[in-house]
Amino acid sequence: MKIGFKEIEVGFPSASDTEFDFIRRLIDEKRIPDDVTIQVLCQAREKLVKKTMEAIKGAPSVIFHIYNSTSPAQRKYTFGKSKEEIVKIAVDGVKCIKECMKDMSDDEKKRIRLEYSPESFSMTEIDYAIEICEAVGKEWGYSAENKIIYNLPTTVECYTPNVYADAIEYFASKISDRENVIISTHCHNDRGTGVASCELALLAGADRVEGCLFGNGERTGNLDIVTVALNMFSEGVDPKLDFSNLPSIAEKYAEFTKMEIAPRTPYAGSLAYTALSGGHQDAIRKGMAAREKMGENDIWDVPYLLIDPHDIGRKYEGIIRINSQSGKGGAAFILEQNFNITLPKAMHPALGDVVKAAADKAQRELLPNEIFDIFSEKWLKAIHPLSLIDYAETHVEAKGGTQDMVSCRGVITWHGEKYSIGARGNGPLDAFVASLNETPVPSFNITAFHENSVGSGSNASAMAYVEITTTDGKKYWGAGKSSNIGRAGVRAVISAINQIC
Repeated sequence: MKIGFKEIEVGFPSASDTEFDFIRRLIDEKRIPDDVTIQVLCQAREKLVKKTMEAIKGAPSVIFHIYNSTSPAQRKYTFGKSKEEIVKIAVDGVKCIKECMKDMSDDEKKRIRLEYSPESFSMTEIDYAIEICEAVGKEWGYSAENKIIYNLPTTVECYTPNVYADAIEYFASKISDRENVIISTHCHNDRGTGVASCELALLAGADRVEGCLFGNGERTGNLDIVTVALNMFSEGVDPKLDFSNLPSIAEKYAEFTKMEIAPRTPYAGSLAYTALSGGHQDAIRKGMAAREKMGENDIWDVPYLLIDPHDIGRKYEGIIRINSQSGKGGAAFILEQNFNITLPKAMHPALGDVVKAAADKAQRELLPNEIFDIFSEKWLKAIHPLSLIDYAETHVEAKGGTQDMVSCRGVITWHGEKYSIGARGNGPLDAFVASLNETPVPSFNITAFHENSVGSGSNASAMAYVEITTTDGKKYWGAGKSSNIGRAGVRAVISAINQIC
């Protein structure tokens, strides 16, 4: 699986033998791609620095990420040291790295870049953070060819994203030799605003982002880097990461970490492209229908959907899910997308009412097959009190310039009683309606007729939708399906009449 990350923090090799051995295996077995730089984390302590240098020996390209805590609380309670003494810890850590590199060739030295984090930057006096970074940079001796990375963490997300962005902007304006410095964000999510903090920091001048897939991390912050990248993508900025098969990435993440992705997680969650609101469903349905008539290069502008789900490997089937809060358009969309049944818009409320009632009774969401079954039971299988027992029609050729006619004969049951029917009309539907006039079936007029094909080729069927209006002004919808459009219309009329009782 190739997402495209070029700098990957692979571990804290001085923290445990497991991490040390893992990094050695990456290097010794040549598992690091030529265009990828590994990053290792280390506290600014001599013993840990030396252990880390052993771990990365022979690596093709490394970012040595060194840090020490700088906030007033850490200085006071953890270290019991002054500002000057904390600066010395950072500088001594860099000196130790350089000491370990003294016997390396120039080529080997060029493979190592330095990243420094004033840990707890978010709680450190900003001018002091700049002071300690300046000291580290001076000791390291960076250049345009080997820029230094200053990583500025919200180790504790203690203020709003705009304040973090202000701090980034201030740091960038005051730090020396800005053109040879890479300012990196490292956002945590204590307040739930990690993504917002990162995005505002980028707007404020940051050059680099540290984070992790789906927000699962600590050493690299717990910023959801997937969300940040796809937010950039939605704004027309290419993050240079490949999330075109996000479901597969999410599946592997769950497999490797044994952690679940919350259903409403942006982009990746199972409900990320799901609409339950009736108004949303209707707008999505109309937008999706319009997209089918557009070209591939047309701008994505479907209501309520930030990006085209296809861009990240998602499908349309799950966009609309139906519950008791869903509107009239949602169920119609499901039938259209999954079963090629295109109901006339005027019939949507009738479908919506029965589907919502079923969802309310079930007290859960309804699956597409369940929605089709509801539609089928309500309309396609409606055979009481009117049922067709036998039916045949004959086309009568016109004579003397008159209109062709259709003659029909058959047998129906109405409330269990059999009646023979027969009449002529200017078409199959007209003939059938006329044939019912001599039976107890209530009088009505057809006030709307629609049709669409289902399937293609020899297996194609016709769907007909009929609205009838009774003598008291009430309207009822019916639906019928047949391989013959005329017969589908007859069945739709029977379906509509059976809605009366």
